[in-house]
Amino acid sequence: MRFLNKRALVTGGASGIGRAVAERFVAEGAAVAISDLNGEAARALVEELCARGARVTAVIGDVSQLHDAERMVGEAVAFLGGLDILINNAGIETIGSVTTARDEEWERQIAVNLNGVYRMSRFAIPEIIRAGGGAVVNIASVGGLVAVREFSAYGASKAAVIQLTRSMAADYAQYGIRVNCVCPGPVDTPLLERACRRVSGDKSPEQIRQMYADFTLLKRIARPEEIASCVAFLASDEASYVTGAALVVDGGFTAQ
Repeated sequence: MRFLNKRALVTGGASGIGRAVAERFVAEGAAVAISDLNGEAARALVEELCARGARVTAVIGDVSQLHDAERMVGEAVAFLGGLDILINNAGIETIGSVTTARDEEWERQIAVNLNGVYRMSRFAIPEIIRAGGGAVVNIASVGGLVAVREFSAYGASKAAVIQLTRSMAADYAQYGIRVNCVCPGPVDTPLLERACRRVSGDKSPEQIRQMYADFTLLKRIARPEEIASCVAFLASDEASYVTGAALVVDGGFTAQ
């Protein structure tokens, strides 16, 4: 198993891509701390994974809040006995252009998607250094590479995550830490379902969902497990010569 004796912290780990990553890591031998704002969902997942014999815990809080980030990393390290891998997955989406989005929506989008990566990394990276090195994988988006109408704040936050990934890779390679990001296209997650409902207009959410699928060359929406496979690769020793990369996993969305 690729992650035997490895210790990982996964943010936004109670649902969607984060849940798939946590389940994949556990299946491959890792001990995992699941960070999420939704305490009920996180604890339910922990109970389910523990029943399978996994070593896993929940650390509840808001990645955008400095004190929460510090506390969650501390709780994760206390439970795991150290930290080898950080997966910065927690994210939200808001709809609107710069003239239609409300200030509070813009601020919250940047606070979670960008500041959350910075704050969790700020406290987790010293622990990974203490462990002798490891990996950080940030979840960005194709929305950070190409423009999507009415997603200005989301796109700006994810583009910033891509550049932050490169900067972190440059800063921490000397400590044996590889930092990469994954840029998914449309994925079958609660976040996508919410987006489909919010932008439906005169179309049904199902029609919007099909539109996203049709934008890809493969003509379908990804399963969370498919993104988790790529995250697992980047976090593993199989990607030992990969750092500062933005791995696009979008079914051909950006190839056209």
